[in-house]
Amino acid sequence: MAQSGPTRGPLLPAELLAREDLRLALAEHDFAAVFGLIKKYGGLSQNRIAAACQITPGKVSTIMSDSSKRITSYEVIARIADGLGIPGGLVGLAPRPWESTLAESPQPITTSRPDNDFPWQPEVTTALAIQLTGTDLAMDRRTATRLLAAAAITGTALLDPLEGWLASPAAAADRRRPGRLGSHDVTQLEAAAVAFRQWDHRFGGGLRAKAVLGQLNDTAAALEDRQRPDVERRLHAVMAQLAGTAATMMWDSGYQRRAQDYYRLALRSAHEGGDRAYGANVLAGMARQVLYAGRPGDALELVRLAQDGSRGCAGPRVRAMLRTREAWAYAAMGRVAAFQRATGQALDELASAREVDDEPHWIAYFDQAEISGVTGGRLLDLARTDPSTHAESAAEHIRAALSDRGTEASRSHALDRIGLAETRFLIGDVPGAVEETHRAVASAALTQSDRVRTQLGGLYQYTVGRATNPAVRGARDSIRELLAN
Repeated sequence: MAQSGPTRGPLLPAELLAREDLRLALAEHDFAAVFGLIKKYGGLSQNRIAAACQITPGKVSTIMSDSSKRITSYEVIARIADGLGIPGGLVGLAPRPWESTLAESPQPITTSRPDNDFPWQPEVTTALAIQLTGTDLAMDRRTATRLLAAAAITGTALLDPLEGWLASPAAAADRRRPGRLGSHDVTQLEAAAVAFRQWDHRFGGGLRAKAVLGQLNDTAAALEDRQRPDVERRLHAVMAQLAGTAATMMWDSGYQRRAQDYYRLALRSAHEGGDRAYGANVLAGMARQVLYAGRPGDALELVRLAQDGSRGCAGPRVRAMLRTREAWAYAAMGRVAAFQRATGQALDELASAREVDDEPHWIAYFDQAEISGVTGGRLLDLARTDPSTHAESAAEHIRAALSDRGTEASRSHALDRIGLAETRFLIGDVPGAVEETHRAVASAALTQSDRVRTQLGGLYQYTVGRATNPAVRGARDSIRELLAN
């Protein structure tokens, strides 16, 4: 067997290797789709692909025109991986020899430092906001690619620096320039923060991220001046909400580490503005992010920090939302009884909620439909290991969420649709699964959310091995087509 040598350098850009449709095709050894995607998005001709992989152009042409012509030879798959610079893990191989060489090269920078390098002081928070937004507003494609590669931090490195949230805010240092903002100006900024949040909740995907960052940068610049105490407090609260929205948008666009940077900025800003309830909401967002990353222990610590820091300040909707995050973590740990207990506590808290207008605008979304959706999603997590016990119950809660929530929150609606399709696959209802998959794809097409596409990629796995069923094949193709766009 010929020994595959090191690649001549990765031919495929990081953005292409990060595409979910390419990763799915590589995992299945569907090289007709792989070569087609590389030709379309990587700019490589069939001859260039053939030369890199040490196979004939005719072979590449045959593979691309007839998907039934499968490559099963380990040697050929290894040549393709080495020639194009595809990590071995993406095609079911051990890491290739050249991967260790790349690993020794400088790692992508994040332009951020650990939180414990910075004291919890107003002027430090303002400086962080200006530095962070200034970098990201000037971000080019190459920088964006490097940020995509930056992993989120977890464990002690994430949790310990957040303890400053529990301390009382420090007094602001004296600033020379007097500020000129009045109450009317801050009211306009508050309205802008609300509008950005509503837009993100409805559409998702981070398409207006730079507009949010620009407003955040302007707000931080205003805080560099000596404003009236009441104006300064409100400006910190505006900065917290803008940073929270930026964090969600960054996460939704796949920038996990950058999302954490903005979450931490939002928490610091809420701390300086004395908005304990919103700070708890920020910590809940961080908990949700680490839950998606498979870190339920970290999520529980974040929820407890939120509960400790907002005790006596948070209304019933906020308390109910925190209970759902707690329940989510328990479900991820397989602790069914604890999950059920926390879910019951969330329902009790919500039952005591006042009118929506009596609570902050940013928690108004949290209602019975939200609890149904979160509960259904967590039961779906449990159903993946015990479908006979939990799948139907998960479907029931998800249907309730779909019925009550409607399509206005497109990201949540799409995630619910994907979850419902997965319950059908778990139960073995293939016709129902196909029908729900087409609905899920139609919903996913209405949002640019990276989270939605990731979940859709998970649904795709249920179609693998069922290609002989024309209906399943059609559903599978619809997923792949959407992920390719």
